[in-house]
Order: sequence, then C-alpha cells, then structure tokens
Amino acid sequence: MPENSMRHRQTVMRACDRILSGVRPATMRERLTDLSAGADLDELPDFYGDGPVTVLEQRVANLLGTEAAVWFPTGTMAQQVALRYGATESDAVALHPLGHQLVHERDAYASLTGLRAVTSTTAPRNPTAADLAELDERVGTVVFELPLRDAGFTLPTWDELTEACEEAVNIGARVHFDGARIWESTPYLGRSLVEIAEQADSVYVSFYKTLGGISGAALAGTADLARYARAWRHRHGGNIFQQWPAVLTALAGLDRELPRIPDYVRHARVVADALTALPGVRVQPEPPHTHQFRLFIPYPARVLNAAVSELAAKESIWFCGVGQDTPVPDVAMTEMTIAAAALEWTAADVIDAGERLLRSCRLLHRP
Repeated sequence: MPENSMRHRQTVMRACDRILSGVRPATMRERLTDLSAGADLDELPDFYGDGPVTVLEQRVANLLGTEAAVWFPTGTMAQQVALRYGATESDAVALHPLGHQLVHERDAYASLTGLRAVTSTTAPRNPTAADLAELDERVGTVVFELPLRDAGFTLPTWDELTEACEEAVNIGARVHFDGARIWESTPYLGRSLVEIAEQADSVYVSFYKTLGGISGAALAGTADLARYARAWRHRHGGNIFQQWPAVLTALAGLDRELPRIPDYVRHARVVADALTALPGVRVQPEPPHTHQFRLFIPYPARVLNAAVSELAAKESIWFCGVGQDTPVPDVAMTEMTIAAAALEWTAADVIDAGERLLRSCRLLHRP
C-alpha cells in the first residue's frame, strides 16, 4: 500500500501516543460504542427525515438564528440547491477560483444545475465590496467561503464581510455562505453564529469537518428556502430512508466539540508561533484565523512525508498530515488542524518535535 495513502496514514496515526495535527481515527466499533453511550438508542429512528433529523434541523436553525434548516447527506448537494435557489433572476453565480464549488465539487453547479461561474476575485481572499461593485454582469448569488480553505483558511475582517454582503444586496444578488467551517470562524470575526448568519440569505454547514460527525450537512435560511430545499433534495436523491447514525454523531459534535472550538483556535496561534521559530518554516496565515492553517517546510514533499512517518514509527508522534509540493522548489505544504489532542502540546514541545522532524528531513534529503 502506498505510504501516503489515506488508509496507511490512518493506521500509523492511530498507533501514535501524541498527535499535534488532526484527530485520532476511530474504528467502526469505537464509533458505535460512542453512539450507544451518548444517545438514547431506544427511541425510534428517522423515516425519510423525521425524528432525530428534525431535532438536528431545529438545533441548527436555533444556533444560526434562521427560520429553518434542512438536513442533507452531503454538502455538495446542499450547495447545489442553494445556488439553484438564487438563479431566478440570473444563471450566473459569483464564485472564487479557490472556492469549494470550483476546486472540490467537480463543477456540480454547472453540470447538474446549469449555472455559470463569474469570478468574484482572483485575490487569495474572499471578495470585497469593491470587487463586487466591479462585476460587469448580474449574478444571482455571491458565495463567500468562511474560511477560504484553499487560500490558507483565511477570513475577512468583520467590517470587510459586512460591507461585501451589503454590496451583494446592492447589485441585486443573494448572499450564500459556504460555512462548512463556520463553527471555527467566530473567534476571528468576533461575532456570534447568529450575527454571522444574519449577513447571508443561506448558510451551509458541515457536521464532519470540525464537529467529528460521520457525514452530513445542513442548509439554513428562510422557511421558503427550506421548502425549496426539501423538494430539490428529493430530486437529487438525498431524501434517504434512514440517516440516524450520521445525525446522532452530528448532535454529539454540537454538544462536545462546538464548545471547545475557541480553545482550539487559541491554541492554534500558540502552535503556529512555535513552528515559525524553526529554521525555514512558515505558516499561512500568520497568525492563523481559525484552528487550521498551512505549514510550509523547506524540503520536498516526499522528504517531509518520509520524516513524518519516521517520527511516528520511532517516537509515536504524529506531527502533521501529508505534504504536497508547491511551485517553490524544495518547499512542501501541509495543512495543520489543531484539535483536542494538540491542547497538551506546549510551545516548547512543538519546537522540540519540530527540530527532530527537520533533522530527519536533512538526513533524508542528502544526495
């Protein structure tokens, strides 16, 4: 099996005693045990979207302060429906070239929904009010990804976000938040989930990317949007008979992980500051906007990945995920996720392990 395959990394990571980036992978038995311990399994399951599904939908609507929320089996499906809803006046949607719809959804918005993408900005950030004012054609929806993952998990300031949302309204467009990671955006923006969601006409949230659920998403907004979303969810094949395992893990994530996210974000800044003390190492953004950020190491990806595996095998330490080569020769990039396991790491711990990782990189990089 290739050393950097997902399955191999999960196996190696599970065997480590200390984890700096990411969450220890759980087995199916562990997930089932967790479900049985944290939920009332004597209740009846959902049938085509009732029962625990409605409980989760109402919980999300309350958290975001929206009239309603609709469960979806995937975020890709939820986003397609949100963009279709905004296509009444125009089949164009303002998307960022680094946005999830263009990078990670295989152009579903165009192939399945028939929409056209208009570039909101090419800068490595969400669009500003000035960017939207310069659009030369009408768009039905402007999408903001909070945070913009492929720009380094970056967020606008609160003023930048509110001004851009106001300008979207001025040009006659709806505002949609790709909020897969909106849960961890509140500390940097300095506002509550309700205040953030108030700026948008629709908000998509994920239950597995930060909250640790098995899968699933929700689309939140008005009651009219919810009715539309349920109809189109059915047409997309998303009205599944029973989904209670994923729903229960989503509810557990809201109970357990959501309150801890501010601690993760604060500690990410401690970790990032320690990492930049290492020679040739950089982080982006500096300081991090959320509990995730990009780490740049001055070695090729194959060397970084081999050094990470070596540190895991010899010292039972999982330092970071798989590295990717960048356009800069001999510089690799990896994404860091600071979660519960990383809270025990002090800045000194990070520097100490980082120095050993770099020492291994130097040895592995010798001709």
